[in-house]
Amino acid sequence: MEVRCFVGGPFVQNGYVVWCEATGRCVVVDPGAAALDMVAAVKAAAGDVMAILLTHAHLDHVEGLGVIRNYTDAPTYLHPADREMFDNLPAQAAMLGLGDSPQLDPPEHILEDGQEFRFGDSVFEVTHTPGHSVGHVILHAPSHGLALVGDLIFAGSVGRTDLPGGDYQALFRSIRQNVLTMPDETRLFTGHGPPTTVGHERTTNPFLIANYGGELA
Repeated sequence: MEVRCFVGGPFVQNGYVVWCEATGRCVVVDPGAAALDMVAAVKAAAGDVMAILLTHAHLDHVEGLGVIRNYTDAPTYLHPADREMFDNLPAQAAMLGLGDSPQLDPPEHILEDGQEFRFGDSVFEVTHTPGHSVGHVILHAPSHGLALVGDLIFAGSVGRTDLPGGDYQALFRSIRQNVLTMPDETRLFTGHGPPTTVGHERTTNPFLIANYGGELA
């Protein structure tokens, strides 16, 4: 499994293309402002896009969806608890002072807790992780030692909870139950900023260490 990150926009959002190296099949995850670069990379690699997977429906993680869908007819997947937020992208844009939002076709399929999503010989395990948004999910590939964690946790930080659907206690519960239970060497590819590992965040993240005022010892 190969993970490539594409960064763009005023929120410096990370979108990803993940390839099954054995078959050339790939998935697009959270297409944001760098969507044109994602399409160029898929074209250059002659990748076969199987799906577009959304960890959540905040504007910066979906604004490039139209660009991707102009390139491929692969279906889009989103947890149903975030569908209302997806349907209210204009309100999100107004709240963030961004003017008009893109006109996007809705997702055709759902992501749900415990689901396995296969592309080629690779597989993601879908885990529902509310807190940053009601329908936030992470995509875990245990056999490859990696997870795409959206805006749940970052290198040295955690997802914000002051946006609609945010829940501080739910966020930390999701991190505790679904991230810190992974092996320490698991690589975490985040929605903003550099990648990190479970072990690094367990031992250094100030939000997760009680001595620094965090929630988790």
